[in-house]
Amino acid sequence: MCGITGFLTRDLANEIELRTRVCRMAEQIVHRGPDDSGAWVNPEAGLALGFRRLAILDLTAEGHQPMLSACGRYVIVFNGEVYNFNELREELEPKGCKFRGHSDTEVMLAAISEWGLEAAVKKFVGMFAFALWDRGERTLHLVRDRLGIKPLYYGLAGKTFLFGSELKALRAYPDFVPEVNRGALALQMRHNYIPQPYSIYKGIYKLPPGCILTVNSSQTGSAKQPAPRAYWSAKEVAEQGIANPFRGSEREAIEQLDALLRKAVRLRMVADVPLGAFLSGGIDSSTVVALMQAQSTRPVKTFTIGFYEDSYNEARQAKEVAAHLGTDHTELYVTPEETMAVIPNLPTLYDEPFSDSSQIPTYLISALARQQVTVSLSGDGGDELFGGYNRYLLGHSAWKKISWMGKPGRRLGAFALTLLSPQTWGRLFPIIDGFLPPRFQVRIPAEKVPRLIEVLKADTPEDFYRILVSHWNPPPEIVLGAEEPPTILSDPSQWPTLPEFIQRMMFLDLISYLPDDILTKVDRASMGVSLEARVPLLDHRVVEYAARIPLSMKIRNGQGKWLLRELLYQYVPMELIERPKMGFGIPINDWLRGPLRAWAEDLLNEDGLRREGFLRPEPIRKLWLEHLSGMRNWQYLLWDVLMFQAWLAHSRRSVHALMVRS
Repeated sequence: MCGITGFLTRDLANEIELRTRVCRMAEQIVHRGPDDSGAWVNPEAGLALGFRRLAILDLTAEGHQPMLSACGRYVIVFNGEVYNFNELREELEPKGCKFRGHSDTEVMLAAISEWGLEAAVKKFVGMFAFALWDRGERTLHLVRDRLGIKPLYYGLAGKTFLFGSELKALRAYPDFVPEVNRGALALQMRHNYIPQPYSIYKGIYKLPPGCILTVNSSQTGSAKQPAPRAYWSAKEVAEQGIANPFRGSEREAIEQLDALLRKAVRLRMVADVPLGAFLSGGIDSSTVVALMQAQSTRPVKTFTIGFYEDSYNEARQAKEVAAHLGTDHTELYVTPEETMAVIPNLPTLYDEPFSDSSQIPTYLISALARQQVTVSLSGDGGDELFGGYNRYLLGHSAWKKISWMGKPGRRLGAFALTLLSPQTWGRLFPIIDGFLPPRFQVRIPAEKVPRLIEVLKADTPEDFYRILVSHWNPPPEIVLGAEEPPTILSDPSQWPTLPEFIQRMMFLDLISYLPDDILTKVDRASMGVSLEARVPLLDHRVVEYAARIPLSMKIRNGQGKWLLRELLYQYVPMELIERPKMGFGIPINDWLRGPLRAWAEDLLNEDGLRREGFLRPEPIRKLWLEHLSGMRNWQYLLWDVLMFQAWLAHSRRSVHALMVRS
């Protein structure tokens, strides 16, 4: 695992200055690659490539990057892993390809030289973000893996095209102007993350998953940015899954999934450094660890973080699973003080506002694992592929309850709810329920009335789901001068035709929440401690197989992940697994009223909010005071604001430090 960065410019042809600038950019992401560094420049083209290496495969100098292809045409900087490189190598050697070392990077270059970029990328199995310079065509290609496991940012600074694994690398370029994108800020307030293709900065974008972006050196500096093109489409995969469904028996479905996941796990166990796995004791991580241990000749190292608060602690269940599988298990119980000590580091880790509070325990378990291993497997992706989130069933049920009203009836109901306070409705609902059939009864606490008003305004199930997973809605009401830009969640042209609402919810999560929240969280937390995290459930062949599995094999008897559970029960007894889904959270609710109160009060100061000019103070202060009083629990909305405020303060300090160094 590594960090990459670089630029293409028309304004600079001095080799020393090109190298100086790109090395300075690469220094900002040293945590992604503490073992080695490199730079390659082409003064005639104004190109510079920078690299930081975390050595995982081929620890010798033969794995050094930037790397030139044997034919001399291509130069690459590569972040990630191509797990099937040995298979590709065996395919390439009969064609006359010679290899100096045994890195996947060298195989990638040979594959691109032999088959061309897009054809080669379609053969790659792995997680990757790379930049490829074609010396013959004088073009720069940026490529991101199919599911968006590894990050890649790009954009313009003046007339210079920049790219990098993290925004901090781009900020180090002398002409970079860090102007906040208010539309992106509005999206962060809605989702608790900034969805691709946007970033917090104007003119800087995330390369979408499964895409290639090509920049010609003659077009460098053009105000019109090149458009990414897809080499793999989750939409097409979803539609092909419906057109070509799995038609075997349940037993055959389990056996095929077992074979696919065994291979996916086995490929991700290849490393020249110590390897382990995160283990929460839940379905996904337990499945990954079970398949690791089944294919290992020695106990797999597993890691769990425990909390002293019972409602947040999964360590006991993880310990039982580890004991049953015979892993070499390490658990660490952390105090509230140790957990809160991570908070000042969050703006540095995430580089832009990011407010999924499970970012904190994810960092803690990464730091724990890094004490013993350099690579750790993770169970992310199971919920999106196999219907694991509770909100799928709840959303489906809730939409059925309100869809009978029709659009006019729902809008009338929303208007009626606005006429009285939530507290009044809270008293009326039990009375009204007494006169309604059970399926029309509304059991809802007073604080949920504003959300009910919002969802009643939804025109379609997809609109309803977008509102259901929103935090601040509509966010322009608190982000000054913001116009909320379109996203995948609001653009029907990007949605596949799927018959079931639950399938559509799962798809929307797969292409938005998964890459922009879950995988972003895991990447930044793990790389922040120089740990490589691998996600075998997101092998694209598993994803394509899951798309063919009927919904009845994913959700059954009011419970998600049926197929994955049945697979896991072959390795771990049901009684060790079956328990309510907990998530991976921390008690932000109570901490904001207690030990974090002074920190939060400083960031939510009304004068400060007004002076900064990004957020409207009045609704924020209202929620803050209600939260402090114990009347309401506004932890999620407040955490969105706090993470932006903390990022903003950090960003200003970072820019000032860079200016001083200049």
